[in-house]
Amino acid sequence: MKRRIPGLGSDDGLSEAAVEGTFLVRVESAEYRHDSRKPFFAITLELLQPKLPLHRHLLGRLYCTPRALWKLNWFLRDFGYDTDLLGQEQIDDKALVGLIGIVRTSRRTLAGRSFLNFEAFAPEAEWEFLSSTAGPTESKVEDNI
Repeated sequence: MKRRIPGLGSDDGLSEAAVEGTFLVRVESAEYRHDSRKPFFAITLELLQPKLPLHRHLLGRLYCTPRALWKLNWFLRDFGYDTDLLGQEQIDDKALVGLIGIVRTSRRTLAGRSFLNFEAFAPEAEWEFLSSTAGPTESKVEDNI
């Protein structure tokens, strides 16, 4: 039996990757994933500010390749990761959980799939300044409300 479900094939659905902007976030989980070509940390961030009606989490990756280590280091430094462990070139997945900081996100599309890209990071202390200059961009979400 075939069923027609309007909207199933459209790209108007809401996804975590649809949220772009600057957010105050807390690391909810971080898991190292070993891939032979591109190892990465799968990061789940809980949105603290601004509160969005349809989104509570951001899902993304921080790659651990030699070319991408600068971004991982930036994330760790600005989110207040233990400097002793960082100095020893060690990352404890459990020590990442609970860290708070600021992330600026954008959406990238590759091969027809949409991905969340972490563009920039900043310490939590800069939230008051950054929140007044930038906010979320949710064109897809606003169109559907």
